[in-house]
Amino acid sequence: MRHKARRLVIAIGFAIGIASIAHGQGTADFYRNKQVRLISGHPVGGDYDIGARFLAKHLARHIPGQPSVVVQNMPAAASVAASNFVYNQAPRDGTVIGSFSRNLASQALMGAPNIESDPRRFIYLGGYSLPSRVCVNWHTASVKSPDDLFTQELIIAGGGSTSSLSILPTVINHVLGTKFRVVEGYKGINDAALAIERGEVQGVCMSYAQFNNYQHLIREGKLRILFHAEESAVPEIPDVPSIYKFAKTETQRQLLRFVFSSVEFGRPYVFPPDVPADRVAVMRKAFADVANDPQMLADAERAKVDMTFRSAAHLEQVVERLYRTPPDLIETVRKLVPNL
Repeated sequence: MRHKARRLVIAIGFAIGIASIAHGQGTADFYRNKQVRLISGHPVGGDYDIGARFLAKHLARHIPGQPSVVVQNMPAAASVAASNFVYNQAPRDGTVIGSFSRNLASQALMGAPNIESDPRRFIYLGGYSLPSRVCVNWHTASVKSPDDLFTQELIIAGGGSTSSLSILPTVINHVLGTKFRVVEGYKGINDAALAIERGEVQGVCMSYAQFNNYQHLIREGKLRILFHAEESAVPEIPDVPSIYKFAKTETQRQLLRFVFSSVEFGRPYVFPPDVPADRVAVMRKAFADVANDPQMLADAERAKVDMTFRSAAHLEQVVERLYRTPPDLIETVRKLVPNL
């Protein structure tokens, strides 16, 4: 009996080993000689696009079979078009990854128009970057400090009612009473920077990392950082105040936290719903492995690309927490910021 039991254990172990090998080989065989499309919902040259191309450069060697990874930009409607495509039309076989605005979940909760996706049904693979959002203005503007925003108008570049360029100033106007005037129609930092230097607008609000190519203007005092939108201090700019400093009530703070919780997403990457579980597991592992890749980390340091990793589990928790927001608070935000 002991010999039979031992043989049974060995047989089971052998079968499990064979199955594991077959599983690995199957995944590798699936991705070998294939192309993985990374759909970026943002224009070329912006923070999301740079991050997506940087990820694509390093991701392939961590996927079994080492497929090619190519970035396809789909910037219409402030990345809503990209999220709708990935959700409704993209193949559900693990060959299409989506990247869209970190604001999508809160926008969907607010009932923003044209969003056809349910953020809870995306399969989150991970995210990169821990962005801090700032508002800056040109040195010739009459607004010199955050306090001035409560008494003087500041004309800034926006990218559409659901874009991150427009959401921050719009929310702060309604919640705190600042006097931003948002001029829509700018696609990203490059457009906004040109508009500022031409005098079309006086400033812009966006992720601090997007100013990497404009740090010389900050050092020269031509671009002035007025505040950041995170509640805690930002290590890179320790002397810049948080907008929460100007919140006078707990309700104002709660509203700011709901709207600006999107920073927790970083730059999120997803599969569409219903991708096979084995391919999800493989891709999630690849995303996590990239985060610890010495070559990637060295390249990121040289290129000044924020590749702080956000796990798939973390992104799922952020979405779940957002969807637990009390309806009365969401309704308050909807009334305060109807175009969110």
